[in-house]
Amino acid sequence: MTFPRQTLSISFYLWIKELGDRFTAGIALLMLCPLLLVLALVIFLDDPGPVLFKQERAGRWHRPFTIYKFRTMKRDTPSISTEEMRRLGLTPYTRFGPFLRRSSLDELPQLLNVLLGEMSLVGPRPALLTQQAVLAGREDLGVHQLRPGITGLAQVTGRDDLQDAQKVERDFIYLRHLDPLTDVLILIYTLRSLTGARGAY
Repeated sequence: MTFPRQTLSISFYLWIKELGDRFTAGIALLMLCPLLLVLALVIFLDDPGPVLFKQERAGRWHRPFTIYKFRTMKRDTPSISTEEMRRLGLTPYTRFGPFLRRSSLDELPQLLNVLLGEMSLVGPRPALLTQQAVLAGREDLGVHQLRPGITGLAQVTGRDDLQDAQKVERDFIYLRHLDPLTDVLILIYTLRSLTGARGAY
């Protein structure tokens, strides 16, 4: 993937980007409301319990915030990263969960996080507060000044197949090429990667 040269100052673009993100998220939530309701009903019927999964993540400047996702795992599943679950051999998904994760439909409630100004459409994925290596790497490279995104460069170039250091490296590449066209390219690649169901779920 080839990125354009950065043409706007970071602070100015982040301000414009937040306005655009909030407006787009509001419109998307209105348009997707029927789909969100259907998914919520299917999730509840598949495994009765909370429809939404809530978890504390690191936001801009590593300030904690609550992320929203459709629940894809059984109740009382340990709150650990996907990599840790794979390492421990855990597969606590509901019957409908793997489909939601492969299609990334479980991420749709994060549009609410975008509307609240806690996330962006495109940016580094919000890390768990326990992922110290990722957080430290992002802080060293200045990536922590960005709002976390629903999708990002790491998601379209490997997703959970990447090691922590590789994710941080891609986050830094995104920061260096922060630009409207870069965001558009990543959104386009996100749609392409979803059709191929790339990366781990």
